[in-house]
Amino acid sequence: MSVYESTRAASRAAFRLSCRPRLSGLANFPASGPVIVAPNHLSFLDSIIVSSFMPRRVSFFAKAEYFTSPGFKGAAMRTFFEGIGSIPVERGEQAASVAALQTALEVLDRGDVFGIYPEGTRSRDGKLYRGKTGVGWLALTTGAPVVPVGLIGTEKLQPADSMMVTPRRFTMKVGEPLYFDRVGPGHSLPQRREVTDRIMEAIADLTGQERVGRYNQRPGAE
Repeated sequence: MSVYESTRAASRAAFRLSCRPRLSGLANFPASGPVIVAPNHLSFLDSIIVSSFMPRRVSFFAKAEYFTSPGFKGAAMRTFFEGIGSIPVERGEQAASVAALQTALEVLDRGDVFGIYPEGTRSRDGKLYRGKTGVGWLALTTGAPVVPVGLIGTEKLQPADSMMVTPRRFTMKVGEPLYFDRVGPGHSLPQRREVTDRIMEAIADLTGQERVGRYNQRPGAE
């Protein structure tokens, strides 16, 4: 068994035993070909949850610090995040954002699965914020189907700004894939916005969250 499968199996077992998650819609997931996974975002643990339970390997971005921190703890974090298929990325710079999308494009061009949070950062009030258009760019550029995912209750496992994880029951709903024409990178911003809004509507249908018509901001970013 590979490191990835071993790590994923261990995480999945831990969640099943401690949290008794409600899972639905996994049969909707395409069995082959490139796929974009688009969940809402409530908790630091969301990527681990999605990666643990999806039928195929999902590559999410993770902060570069998780791969470069020193000492035993740093080595353990690096092993874990590499084990669940995370991709290190620098945050906060425009050049880094462009490089991140290019990396995502490479994952999809290989016929693999890439996970992206359209909201960009965790919702601290449980509401669903306006989607950033990177997910729309990927969908129109590659033609890969987008699988919306609704996470409910994951914020109770690890509240924002807390290092403690408390077992709580949560729900993960996998929606039906959304298909968009492959236009290529030369598509217009209105096209990208329309696709992103359709994806956010699908996520909202799964979660029932209250919608917010503005972008979410990381603490201290305003």
